[in-house]
Amino acid sequence: MASELKRLIEQVSREKGIDRRTLIQTLEEAIKSAIRKRYGAKLDLDVTFNEEYGEIEAFQFKEVVEELSDPDKEVLLDEAKKLDSECEVGDELGIRMETEMLGRIAAQSAKQVIIQKMKDAEREVVYDEFKSRKGEVVNGIVQRVDKGAILVNVGQAEAILPQKEQIPREVFRQGDRIRSYVLEVKKISKGPQIVLSRTHPYFLIQLFHAEVPEISEGIVSIISAAREPGSRAKIAVISKDSDVDPVGACVGMKGNRVQNVVQELRGEKIDIIPWNMDPAKFVVNALAPAIISKVIVDQANRSMEVIVPDDQLSLAIGKRGQNVRLASKLTNWRIDVKSESRYERQKQTGYQALLRIPGLSSEMADKLYESGIGSLEEFLDASLLELEDTTRLSVSALEMMKTEARRLLGRSDDESSPVAESPSESEEQSEELESEEQPEEVDAEEQPEEVETGERPEESEAGLDQDPEVAPEVGEEHEIHAESDEVPEG
Repeated sequence: MASELKRLIEQVSREKGIDRRTLIQTLEEAIKSAIRKRYGAKLDLDVTFNEEYGEIEAFQFKEVVEELSDPDKEVLLDEAKKLDSECEVGDELGIRMETEMLGRIAAQSAKQVIIQKMKDAEREVVYDEFKSRKGEVVNGIVQRVDKGAILVNVGQAEAILPQKEQIPREVFRQGDRIRSYVLEVKKISKGPQIVLSRTHPYFLIQLFHAEVPEISEGIVSIISAAREPGSRAKIAVISKDSDVDPVGACVGMKGNRVQNVVQELRGEKIDIIPWNMDPAKFVVNALAPAIISKVIVDQANRSMEVIVPDDQLSLAIGKRGQNVRLASKLTNWRIDVKSESRYERQKQTGYQALLRIPGLSSEMADKLYESGIGSLEEFLDASLLELEDTTRLSVSALEMMKTEARRLLGRSDDESSPVAESPSESEEQSEELESEEQPEEVDAEEQPEEVETGERPEESEAGLDQDPEVAPEVGEEHEIHAESDEVPEG
């Protein structure tokens, strides 16, 4: 029996991966719990596993006394002499207990303790194993699908692939093999919870690590990755060896390497971008295959204004803004793509003056400019009906904008525009006559000063005398003369 117990401990330790010492401690705790359940909880017990004989030994300790007051903790001197002839009053005497006489209930209690302790030990082993594997790709088999989440058998444990971490339109059935990224390992009451992901950008990076030997050897590195799972992805790569092309290494012969990754991701297209230390050139590479004319960098706000030819605007932005959105995630810069015609339009003084009207957006300014309204004066001269048709704003909002435009031009409220409501036609005619007579009252000696400065009073008061060639709130400009390299697409 003793040798059988020792052999059983060795076997369980080997099969379950539980430390042998942990199993022995579990047995000791179970026997101690069974004895207390059988004889009482006040006993002073010591339960140990004898390695030499391979058995559990249990001892109850009692104090030797002359008069008995607590039978559970004390023993009379006469009875103690029978067990140990040399004992004296005050000694602690260990009395061996027979574990075979514990009874059915106590044995059942010991069994429950052993089972529970073994489960806890197994969970701890699984947690320790997968805690160190966080960030790796694991293979598993689909066990079942529960409320959209997929339960995956990954060996000794069961992991979960939540619905939000699944690639859209991807379907798995029971028994299918699946590769996933270990996103998180959490401790909960039921044991360790292993959370998997197939949408994380690092899943894409790990797949390339497995497919490209140059990456696993450290010659080629993936700097960053951006994904819209199931649709498109971009990765930025760099090579430490000048003789190794990082893009070509990831693409592989006839595109076999990148195609293996694309198949694993259910047809997700992948752009492989060469990384560049210059942020402007990196953004140009990320927006490929669109041709870039100019990049204006704002370091303070970490943003870039990218100017492209008019026929390249849709290509640079991509379908529903996907290309520029992925490029922004990949480079970690805010990117604003504009056509050359719109950029030139925004550089004009009159267009900038329209943007100073509160509530007038750049889109409205573009519509006004295209309809022939390119300055504050033309905005005031236009009728409310014309402005309403162009901007789709209410009449009250347009009247407030006109008031702001007059303030920006420095006009008083008494001065009226051709579209403003006047008290009567006679007052309009009298104001026109006064304006026609005004040049005759100007002193002839003051006229040369206006010719020398060449400034218009309206623009000077409105603060519009800045150089129209200077772009507002930008840093440095980068002229891009050469066409960007074509990006390999999976």
